[in-house]
Amino acid sequence: MTTNTSKRPNILFIMSDDHASHAISAYGSQINVTPNIDRIAEGGMRLDNCFCTNSICTPSRAAILTGQYNHINGVKTLADPLDGRMTTFPKLLQKDGYQTAIVGKWHLGHGGHYDPTGFDYWSVLPDQGEYHNPVMIEMGVSQRFDGYVTDIITDKSLHWLKNRDKERPFMLMCHHKAPHRHWEPDKKHMHLYEDIDIPEPETFYDDYATRSQAAVNAKMRIEDLHELDTKGAPPAGLTPEQEKQWKYQRYIKDYLRCIASVDDNVGRLLDYLDEEDETNDTIIIYTSDQGFFLGDHGWFDKRFMYEESLRMPFLIRYPRAIQAGTVSDTMILNVDFAPTFLDYAALPIPETMQGRSIRSVLSAETPADWRTSMYYRYWMHLDGAHEVYAHYGMRTQRYKLIYYYAEALGTTGSRDESKPPEWELFDLAEDPYELRNVYYSPDYEQLVKALTLEMEQLMRDVGDEALH
Repeated sequence: MTTNTSKRPNILFIMSDDHASHAISAYGSQINVTPNIDRIAEGGMRLDNCFCTNSICTPSRAAILTGQYNHINGVKTLADPLDGRMTTFPKLLQKDGYQTAIVGKWHLGHGGHYDPTGFDYWSVLPDQGEYHNPVMIEMGVSQRFDGYVTDIITDKSLHWLKNRDKERPFMLMCHHKAPHRHWEPDKKHMHLYEDIDIPEPETFYDDYATRSQAAVNAKMRIEDLHELDTKGAPPAGLTPEQEKQWKYQRYIKDYLRCIASVDDNVGRLLDYLDEEDETNDTIIIYTSDQGFFLGDHGWFDKRFMYEESLRMPFLIRYPRAIQAGTVSDTMILNVDFAPTFLDYAALPIPETMQGRSIRSVLSAETPADWRTSMYYRYWMHLDGAHEVYAHYGMRTQRYKLIYYYAEALGTTGSRDESKPPEWELFDLAEDPYELRNVYYSPDYEQLVKALTLEMEQLMRDVGDEALH
C-alpha cells in the first residue's frame, strides 16, 4: 500500500444526469444561473471541450468507471449491465487505502455481479429512480425514503462524509438523478420562472435540410413530448407552432427547476468542505453523463453526435494544483476521468484503461502529443422510443464526420445494399450550429477523404471493429 495516504487528495465527484453545459452559467447559459456550480469554476478550471464517447446514460457511466470505450467494457446500450468484476477506478482507490462511496444514480444493473463494487458504502437508486419518496438500495437492502431525491442523495452523502475515518483520504461519487426526464421539481422551486418566458434556442425551428434521414426521422422533437412531460395537455385552439412553443416552455422550466435544486445541493457539499477546512485538500468535479438538447434543433434528449448532446460540462477545483478561474479548450473524454483520478492518487494507470490522465492539462501544460480528434459510437439503432439511427464518427477541433451505418443493415445484421448508409460532415468554424451538411460538397472532397482515413485510424487505435 502507498504510504502517507492522508496526504493524497480527497475526491468529490459530483455528476448529474442529462445536465447540458449550456444550462450552467459558468458556461455562459442564457436561460439560467447556477451560482454554486459556478463556485467550482471560479475556484478552478472550466473545460470547454469535454466529450462523451457514447451519449447515453449507462454506457457513459461505464466508460467513466472503467476508462474504456463501450465495445471493450461491454456496456453498449441501456440494457447492458456493468460486470462488477471489471477493473474500475473506485476499486483501485479502495484497494490502496481510500474510503470510497457512491450515493445516487448507478444505472448499471443490480443484483449478483451487477451491484456496485469497489465501494465501502453504496446507496443507489434502482434503475432510473424516482424524484419523490424514492426507493434506494443500500448495501443490497431496498428502502423507501421520504423527501425529494436530490436532497436525499445530498443528505446521505453528507452523512457519510461526516462519519468517515478522517485520517484517510476519501472518494465520494455523489450522483444525482436530476435533471433526467420527466423533470419533476421540488416544492421549493416549483414556481421558479413562472412569470417569464425562457428564450428559445437559435435552432429551435431547424428543418433538417441537407441532413441525414436520421435527423429527419428521430422522435425526440418538442412536439413528441407527452402529457407526463408537460404535466398536462396543451390548451385547445393552439396552432402547431403555438403548441410547440407551449410544450417547450413547460419542458424547459421544469428542467431548469430541477437544476436549481441540484445547484442548491452542490452548495451544501461545498459549504461542508469549507467548514471542515477540507477544500484545499479535495479535488471537486462537477459534470454530467452527457449533454442534452434543450430545444436545440427542435429536440429534447441526447444520443446524437451533435454538439449539444456530445459535449459534457466539466468543472474541476483543486486549490493545491489548479489555478483558479482558468479555462481550457483541450479535448478531453469521459474515458479520461478514471486515469486522472488514479494519477492524482499516485497510483499506476492500468494498461487496460484507454483514456489518459488530464493532470497536465489541468496544470495548463497540455502535452505536445495530446489528442486532436476523438471517436464516438452510438449503438441503439431504432430503439422503439426516440428512433435514433446507430452511428459512429469523429470530431476534430474544427470538423465532425458522422456515419449512420445501421440503416444499411438487414434484420440479420447483413448488408442491405438497397439502403445506402448516410454521411454528414460539419465545418464547425463556418457552421457552429451544425445546420449545413457539406459531406457531398465538391469543396470538401479532399477533406472527406482525409477525415475518413483519420476516423478509421482512430477506430483501429481504440480496437473497435465497427462496420465500414
